[in-house]
Amino acid sequence: MEVLLITGSTIEEGRLAKGGDKFTDDYITECASCWLSPVDFVSLCSPEKVKVTSRNGKHSVAVYTKCTDSVCTGHVFMPRAIWSNVIIDPDTLSTGSPLYKGAPVQVEPTEEEVLSAEDIVLKVYVGGQ
Repeated sequence: MEVLLITGSTIEEGRLAKGGDKFTDDYITECASCWLSPVDFVSLCSPEKVKVTSRNGKHSVAVYTKCTDSVCTGHVFMPRAIWSNVIIDPDTLSTGSPLYKGAPVQVEPTEEEVLSAEDIVLKVYVGGQ
């Protein structure tokens, strides 16, 4: 399903990040997540995890799902963290800031493992995938 990705901070993400807890299970639970509207969640067959893929198909990440009324149908929200940064297009369109709000992405159910922040760095950035 194609949707628009919105990223941003959450209170819990900020608390954990500022507290130095980026390598904890709580941080993974909060930040390795994709929030979906109830309509979109059900249309994807209520998956525990989804794979979010950039529009160009070059980058993807597996994350946990969260079904919530706080997201509109056709949109998803991901906390601002390494998992969402994997799929954000680095092109700034001459603004100096990537498109953190309203980037088109593909979302599909997955059985892939949700990687830790350390594993994301090793796989995506050090490994160059």
